[in-house]
Amino acid sequence: MIIDTRDRRILACLQMDCRMSNADLAEQVGMSASACWRRIRAFEEAGIIERYGAVLSPEKLGLEFEAIVLVQLTRHDPDKLQDLVRVIEHRPEVLTCFATTGQADYHMHVLFPDITAYNDFLEKTLFRLPAVASAQTNVVLRKIKRAEAIAP
Repeated sequence: MIIDTRDRRILACLQMDCRMSNADLAEQVGMSASACWRRIRAFEEAGIIERYGAVLSPEKLGLEFEAIVLVQLTRHDPDKLQDLVRVIEHRPEVLTCFATTGQADYHMHVLFPDITAYNDFLEKTLFRLPAVASAQTNVVLRKIKRAEAIAP
């Protein structure tokens, strides 16, 4: 799918406010409402738009402990790795997880109510997985940039 300048404006507007009415969006990008709707449907069908959602405030939800966790593996045993992946996928406190190159095998962005809840996660979940050799916790002191939007 070829993305032109108008498509990029549609995508940028949707990322800023996905609840905007189709008529308002069409007006902002200079299209008819029906043409705009067809473009959005095409983006959805092509998988360019994966989902719609809301941005929440962790602090206002009582989630005060945020960290980046660097996980090193004991070895890359496929069965043990699958157990790790399965656990990470089912833990809502793990916001994102990346398999990476470099010193750590995985980088996880986690969010917990407090350090006690995080420690429970480490002791009762992460460190009980045979694939995990160690985890280094980098506590987030403050957010410099929090981007939810991708520059289309």
